Amino acid sequence: MKKPVYYFLMFCFALAINTAHAQVRKLPAEVTEAFRQKYPMAKNVEWRDRLSGFTAVFDLDNVHYEAKFTNKGFWQSTENKIADADIPASVKDGFNKSKYAEEWTIKTAYKIALREDKTQYRLEIEKNDIQKKHLYFDPSGRLLRDNITL
Repeated sequence: MKKPVYYFLMFCFALAINTAHAQVRKLPAEVTEAFRQKYPMAKNVEWRDRLSGFTAVFDLDNVHYEAKFTNKGFWQSTENKIADADIPASVKDGFNKSKYAEEWTIKTAYKIALREDKTQYRLEIEKNDIQKKHLYFDPSGRLLRDNITL
């Protein structure tokens, strides 16, 4: 019984050390410069370290955004929450034709801008308090992938 507890405590310690390191890491100049070039008018910018890159949370034209950058400053994506009324009809139709339409409800929707001028829509859906998923659609309403979320 002592060994599992010991290993669990060691795991928690290692995780805490890793997380503490992630919060102390300095934001690279390449990342801030890439952000400034892409969003020169951004306001209320806050940075989050995601180990594999950095996320800028900011406001632009009274809209709240999250932009993800690699450690080298390459922009990966920008997303913002959209109202149900702003979900494209094709995406709503894609959801309604999916296997999730019967028992799952849309809680939140996001528009995601990707490289090469691609756009995706992420729908956060839930069946109950425990079963939740993210569904990713292209602008034509085709379901690209789904994943479980907490």
